[in-house]
Amino acid sequence: MSESKFLKTVAGQRFATPPIWLMRQAGRYLPEYRAVRATTSSFLEFCYTPDKAVEVTLQPIRRYGFDAAIIFSDILVVPDALGQRTWFEQGEGPKLEALTDPADFGKLSRGRLPEKLAPVYEAIRLTRAALPKETALLGFAGAPFTLACYMIEGGSSKDFAKVKTWAYSHPESFGLLIDLLVDAVVDHLSAQVDAGVDAVQLFDSWAGVLPEEQLFSWSLQPMVRIAHALKARHPKIPVIAFPRAVGPAALMYRRPDAFDVLSIDTSLGAHWASRELQPQICLQGNLDPIMLVAGGPALEREATRILDKLGHGSFVFNLGHGVVPQTPPDNVARLVEIVRNWKPSAA
Repeated sequence: MSESKFLKTVAGQRFATPPIWLMRQAGRYLPEYRAVRATTSSFLEFCYTPDKAVEVTLQPIRRYGFDAAIIFSDILVVPDALGQRTWFEQGEGPKLEALTDPADFGKLSRGRLPEKLAPVYEAIRLTRAALPKETALLGFAGAPFTLACYMIEGGSSKDFAKVKTWAYSHPESFGLLIDLLVDAVVDHLSAQVDAGVDAVQLFDSWAGVLPEEQLFSWSLQPMVRIAHALKARHPKIPVIAFPRAVGPAALMYRRPDAFDVLSIDTSLGAHWASRELQPQICLQGNLDPIMLVAGGPALEREATRILDKLGHGSFVFNLGHGVVPQTPPDNVARLVEIVRNWKPSAA
C-alpha cells in the first residue's frame, strides 16, 4: 500500500494538501446507498451480507475519490456476536436485550466471534480486491466503554445513568465487562487486519459522558490496551482513536505508543488542537457535519479555516462526527474540491 496518501500521511509524510475521507461516508445521504438498503429486511442483515456491504463501501469512492474507504459495518456487531440479542428499530436506532446483572456475562462468549463475523471479514477481502491501490481501507470497532453503554442501557440514552451507576457502584464487575470487551475488540480488529484493512479506528462515541478520572479508567486505558495488543499481533497497523466529546481531556489521548492518529470532534478548536495536540500526534477532523448540510460560503469558509490551522502539520481532513442523512451529495463533492484545491499559506 505504498501508493496510499492516507497511509503515508499517518506515517509522517507531508503533502501539499491533506488526505480526506469522511465518517459515515457510505450512508443514507446517497441515493445509491438507499437503493441497496431497500433490498434488505434489517440493518444487521445488511451488515452481514458481503456483496451489499462491499457495494456501499465502494459507492463514495466511485463518486468522490476519497483517499480512504471504511468498511460498511456497525460497532454493535460485537455485542451481537458475543451473544447479546441486538436489533435496529426503524426510526429509533439500535436496541439490545440489556445486561442487568453480572450473571448476564455468562451468556456472552468470544468464541462466537469468528463464525458470526465471518461475513464482515469476507466483505473486507472483497473490498480490498476491488479498491484502487491508492485508496486505503479502514476497519473499525466500538471502544469498550461505548459498547458497554449500549449493552447496559439497551440502546442509546440521554444521560447514561444505568451504565454510570453500574460503573461507579460496582467497578469490579464493570471492569470484568470492560476486560471481556477489550479482548473481543482485539480479536475483531485483528481479524479485520488479517482480511485486508490497512488501518483501524476505535470509536468511543460516548466517552464524553464520563468525568476525568473515570474517563482515564474506562475509556483511555482500555483503548490503549487494545492498541498495544493489536500492535503486538500486527506491529505496522495504524490505529486511530476517536474519543468523542471529551474536550480538552483529549490531551490524555496523545499516546504515540498506542495511537497513530487522534480524531477530534467539533468541541475542540482547530487552533488549540494545532498547538496542544498536533506536535505530538497526527490529527483527524473536525468539520461540523451540519456545515456540510449548509454548504455554500459557510462550508468554504469553515473548511478553509480548518485547513489553514491544521493543514500545515500531520493531518487527515474529516468531520467531527459522521455524515448526516440530510446532507446534499453535491456538498460533499464541493468539500473534496475545497480540500484538494487548498493552497497552504506561510505557516
